[in-house]
Amino acid sequence: MNTTKDLSVYLKKYFGFEKFKGQQKEIINDLLEGRDVFVLMPTGGGKSLCYQLPALISEGVAVIVSPLIALMKNQVDAMRGISSDEDVAHVLNSSLNKTQTKKVMDDIRSGVTKMLYVAPESLTKEEYTDFFKTVKISFFAIDEAHCISEWGHDFRPEYRNLKNIINKIGDAPVIALTATATPKVQDDIQKTLGMHNAMVYKASFNRPNLFYEVRPKINQDKQIVKFIHQHQGKSGVVYCLSRKKVEEFSQLLQVNGIKAIPYHAGLDTKTRTLHQDMFLMEEADVVVATIAFGMGIDKPDVRFVIHYDMPKSLESYYQETGRAGRDDGEGHCLAFYDYKDIEKLEKFLAGKMVAEREIGLQLLNEVVAYAETSMSRRKFLLHYFGEEFDEINGLGANMDDNMRNPKKMVDASADAKLILEIVRDTKEVLKINDLVNVAVGKENSIVKSYNFKSEDFFGIGKEQEDYYWKSIIRQLIVRDFLFKEIETYGIVKLSDKGRRFIESPDEFLIAEDVDYRKLMDESASELNIQTPAVFDEDLLKQLKELRKKIAKQYGIPPFAVFQDPSLEDMTMQYPTSIKELTNVFGVGEGKAAKFGKPFADFIAAYVEENDITRPDEMIIRSVADKSNHKVYIIKSVDRKLDLEDMAEAKSLSMEELLSEMESIVYQGTKLDISYYINEILDEDQQEEIHEFLMEAENDSMSNLLEEFGNDYEEDELRLMRIKFINDVAN
Repeated sequence: MNTTKDLSVYLKKYFGFEKFKGQQKEIINDLLEGRDVFVLMPTGGGKSLCYQLPALISEGVAVIVSPLIALMKNQVDAMRGISSDEDVAHVLNSSLNKTQTKKVMDDIRSGVTKMLYVAPESLTKEEYTDFFKTVKISFFAIDEAHCISEWGHDFRPEYRNLKNIINKIGDAPVIALTATATPKVQDDIQKTLGMHNAMVYKASFNRPNLFYEVRPKINQDKQIVKFIHQHQGKSGVVYCLSRKKVEEFSQLLQVNGIKAIPYHAGLDTKTRTLHQDMFLMEEADVVVATIAFGMGIDKPDVRFVIHYDMPKSLESYYQETGRAGRDDGEGHCLAFYDYKDIEKLEKFLAGKMVAEREIGLQLLNEVVAYAETSMSRRKFLLHYFGEEFDEINGLGANMDDNMRNPKKMVDASADAKLILEIVRDTKEVLKINDLVNVAVGKENSIVKSYNFKSEDFFGIGKEQEDYYWKSIIRQLIVRDFLFKEIETYGIVKLSDKGRRFIESPDEFLIAEDVDYRKLMDESASELNIQTPAVFDEDLLKQLKELRKKIAKQYGIPPFAVFQDPSLEDMTMQYPTSIKELTNVFGVGEGKAAKFGKPFADFIAAYVEENDITRPDEMIIRSVADKSNHKVYIIKSVDRKLDLEDMAEAKSLSMEELLSEMESIVYQGTKLDISYYINEILDEDQQEEIHEFLMEAENDSMSNLLEEFGNDYEEDELRLMRIKFINDVAN
C-alpha cells in the first residue's frame, strides 16, 4: 500500500485540512498496514474520512457497504467534488442499467475508481462476487455497522451475512464503523464480522455543546411554534414518528409563518432531493421529518432538533439529536414525552416475533427511563453507551434541564414495596392499569373476576392519585424490580430483584411530583428564552365559572361547552369576537356560534377593564382542512354508511377516521352515529357510558379507559364519546 508520504500531506491535498481530528490518523495507519479496525465514533466525529483517505491513496478499490442509496449518492458526490477525476467513486446497485454497470466495472479494472459504494444485497449477487474476485480490493468498509446487530436500532438481516461474502471474495482488511452502539451491540458487530483481533477505537460520545431537554406533551404544537419563532432564522429539524404527522405538522408551521418542508420515505425521490437541497441551501429553515431524514446529511449549523414524539430507542434519539451543532456551536435538543405514546409503540410490538418483541420492549424501557429520569441526562446517555461521565466537572455538565432545574428527590421505598407486595399477593396476573385499580380501590370487571375487593390490600393506596402509582410501577419496571411478561403481553411479574426488595427494602428515590407548567416557565427563564405558554390565571378562573354557568343552562357537563385547553388558549389569545374564537385551540365555527358570544363579550370587557394589549403574534393558526374528508364523513354519516367502508374508501385506518370524526364534533358540527353504535352496544351499555360522562370532570380517554377499559374496546369508548359530544353539546 502507498504510505510513502506523511498522511498529513494527503489530508491537506484531498480534504484541505491541516490536522486530523481525534484518532483518525491512528485508525488510517492501522488500516493501511492491513489490520482489521472497529470504529465507534459519534455523528460529526469524522468517520467517513477514516475510509475515504486510505481508499484514495491505496492500490486497488475500497468496497464500502452502506445501507442507504441516498447516503451513497451524497458520499459519491462529495468524493467527486474533491477529485479531478469524476470516476474516482461509483455506486453499484439495482438502479443501474447494463451499460452503466459495465462502465463502473471498466473504471475499477483500469484503477481509476478508488471507492465503490454497494448495498449489502448487491454483494450477494453472483456476477458481482465473481467480478470482485478478479480485481484488487484495498479493504472493505462496513458503514452504519450497527445494522448487523439485532440489538441495534436499525437492524438489517442482510447485514448478518457480510462476513461469509467477504470471505468468498478474498482476503482484505475490514473496517467497521458506527455512530451509535451500546457495549452489547459493539460486541455483536465484532463477533458477527469475525473481527477477533481488530484494533478498536472508541471516541467519546459526549457532545458538550448540546443542551438536552424533555418536556411533557402539553399543547406541544403551540410550544414548538413559539420555540421556533424564538430561534428565528436558525436551522432545525422536527422528528415525528408517522408520515401523516409530518405532513400535518409541516403545514401547521407553514401557516404560522415558518419556512418548513416535509421529508419522509413516502415522498417521491425528486421531491425528497428537492427538499433536502432547500434545507442545505437555507431556502427552508425547518425540516419536519421521519427518521428517513438525516443519514449522511452534513449540515454543520443545525441549531435545534425537536422530537415531536419520543423515538423507539435511545440510539435513534442520540443519532437524531447528534444532527444539531456539528460545528460545535449552539444545539438545543428538545423532546416531548407522554407515556401514552410508549404504550402505542408497545402495542405495535405485540404482533412481532417473541425475540424481536423482547428486544423492542427493552429498548423502549430505556427511552422511558431517560424521559423520566431526574439525574443528569448527559450522564444517563453516556452510561448507556458504556462511557462514564462526571456530572459536576465534566464538559457540558450543566447542559440539560435536570441539572439546570434539579428535581427534589423523595424516598418512596414504602410505596415501592407496597406495589411489589400487591403484585405478589395477586399472583402476578394483572396489567398496570388493574394493579393501579387494586391499589386505589377501584373495582372493574378484572378486579371483580378475581374477587380482590375482599382482600386486605384492596384500596391500600387510595390516599394517592392513579398517576402516582402508575409512575411508581413504571420506575419499578425501568429499574428491573418488575418486568412485563412477553408471552402474555402486558401482565406484570416480579423479578428476583423485586422479591429481594420485599424482604429487605432499600432507598427508592423518585422525583417529587412537579407542576409541569411551572417547570417549563422556570426552565425557559433559565435558558433566557421566552416562556412557552403563560396563562392568565385570573381570567382562566373566571372563564371556568362562566363555563359552569352556561353548562348549567344547557344541562350538560362543562367540558362539553369548551374543553380546558380551549379555555387556556383563550387566556393567551384574548379573542373578543366569534370570528377570533375560531382561532382558539379546539374551537370550530359550530362551537363558536353555539357557545361563543358570552365568552367573547366577557373577554372583551376583561381586556378593556384591565387595559390588556392583545398579543396577536401568540395566535397559533391551525391548518384549514384541505382534504375533503370532513365533507365526505358528514355526508356518509347522513347516509348511514358503515364506518369500516368509509375508512376504506378514503384509505384511512380506523384510528385516523375516529380522529377526523372527533375533530368534527369537537368543533361543533353535528355527526349522528347512533345507527352504527346501536349495532355494537346495547341500550344499557350506552347509558352506562353516557351517565359517566354526564358526571365526569372531563372526557379524557385515560378517564374512560380507567373506568371501562376492561369492559369495552378503546374504539367503542371513542365512538361513545363522539356520540355524547354530538348529542349534548352540538
